[in-house]
Amino acid sequence: MVSDPSPIPPARRIAFLVFDGIKLLDVSGPSEVFAEANRLGAHYELTFSSPDGSDVASSVGIRFPVDSRADRLDSATIDTVMVSGGDVFPATQVSDELIGAVRHLATNARRLASICTGAFVLAASGLLDGKRATTHWRHVKDLARRYPGVAVDPDAIFVKDGNTYTSAGVSSGIDLALALVEQDYGAELTRKVAQSLVVYMQRSGGQSQFSASLLGPPPKSSALREVVDLVTADPAASYTVPKLATHARVSARHLSRLFAEEMETTPAKYIELIRFDAAKAMLDAGRTVTETAELSGFGNSETLRRAFISHIGVAPSKYQQRFRSTVATDPLAPGALVS
Repeated sequence: MVSDPSPIPPARRIAFLVFDGIKLLDVSGPSEVFAEANRLGAHYELTFSSPDGSDVASSVGIRFPVDSRADRLDSATIDTVMVSGGDVFPATQVSDELIGAVRHLATNARRLASICTGAFVLAASGLLDGKRATTHWRHVKDLARRYPGVAVDPDAIFVKDGNTYTSAGVSSGIDLALALVEQDYGAELTRKVAQSLVVYMQRSGGQSQFSASLLGPPPKSSALREVVDLVTADPAASYTVPKLATHARVSARHLSRLFAEEMETTPAKYIELIRFDAAKAMLDAGRTVTETAELSGFGNSETLRRAFISHIGVAPSKYQQRFRSTVATDPLAPGALVS
């Protein structure tokens, strides 16, 4: 007697929530990961909804069609909710309609995820309370300030906390989707997906390698501004707190207190950040690692290497390869960079 074939398991339904102003790659990137996984043997069903059921305008002006209004989807059938991001956040407040939509979709979902500033939608909905999360490096401070109940990780490409996932910016949605596929179908299938899409399964370093280290407004006090201007003009010079205090015409103790109150750091750590940003700019301009170490104030290539590993998780030579140009460099060609 021939037994009946095993039944095909139901598809995992991925519900994308979109809205006017979405970053198109926040939707299309993860969608392509799931679609490619289907081609290789996975079983996902993708659905797209908006708060009012209307098609939405994407960041590039293309209208993005949706399947339904979010609150008309049967939440019991949803496996994973994906909330896209867009430039509308954090510039504007998350609407009540968007909050209601994501809360409905998340009612019975096994997993909840956001791409880029979609984290603001989850946070406004109370779905990140007491959890670790991340968003685009440009907006991590805003997320932490607006939602103090969220433990914001400013450097992570994506963060998993229980059944909730948040990711950094745009292309990190692809990293996140690959992680979800690996959770569902294992590393072998996910590796094939990554190879087919010509992306890394896991990239090295955090998102700080893409950001400016010195974020935020300039110092308020004239003493701090004078110190920052001095070090920025000549990062390779030797500096001590007493020397900087003399330049700013304040006591060393008062200068340290100003740094703690306004910059939330020490003079030494802030000087290192100035030198670090200077070093990244020099590498971007094509200087060698050795030259950069000397001109930026780190002294030697090993000290510079340790600083890069500490701040962004990759060596200066690797950083330079990634960000200097879109043109591949033949290491044996005349004039090729030597680290």
